[in-house]
Amino acid sequence: MKADTPIVATRRRRLREWIDTHHRGSQAAFVMATTINQGELSGLLKDKSFGEKKAAAIEASANMPAGYLSGLDGGKVAVAVSAMQSDYVRVEQIDAEAQMGSMGRVNEDFPEVIKAMDFAPAYIRSVVGFMPPPGRLKLVTGVGDSMAPKIRPGEMVLVDTGCNEFVGDGLYLINTGYGQQIKALQAQPDGIWARSSDQNLYPPFRLTDEAIIGGRVYLIQHLERVA
Repeated sequence: MKADTPIVATRRRRLREWIDTHHRGSQAAFVMATTINQGELSGLLKDKSFGEKKAAAIEASANMPAGYLSGLDGGKVAVAVSAMQSDYVRVEQIDAEAQMGSMGRVNEDFPEVIKAMDFAPAYIRSVVGFMPPPGRLKLVTGVGDSMAPKIRPGEMVLVDTGCNEFVGDGLYLINTGYGQQIKALQAQPDGIWARSSDQNLYPPFRLTDEAIIGGRVYLIQHLERVA
């Protein structure tokens, strides 16, 4: 078998990355969203000829930036990126807080990014189950004590802000009209209920149609005193 040239290898790799990032790793979803057929896609990901014209056609069909598959961004060659740039996922921590109590913490509509943390792609996959598109994962600080000891005041949570509906029992970032809150959502016969860890002090309540789900919580960054 003839070995790929560096540019063809880059096209195959970036095509896989696009499918992983924008279509949750599903080739079928990519096929449905573009004009390419499954057989051709499988070939391009393996050993089928992958020239410049074919790359440009796929980029246009999939709404990719021009030159993306070949590693070209705005006329600058991006093939020779450092290993660090290609081996992590950057997650922004926003200057916003989510109340873990009876009332929500009101935040600005577009909170400022105060810093970012880098995670290995394999770790993100193990936590979330797929690779979300860039910018979809955010770190948010929790305040209040209603979710303690599950989430303690001041601890950060990793939120998939692209999840805007109930997809199963778990922790979610919600807004019921009083700002953002972190609550455990649970399906019941009469609807979706929001629960706190301390249900005596913070009784559960049923979500109304006006409630907004702002994301699903996948990771809690615990702070533990060691001395």
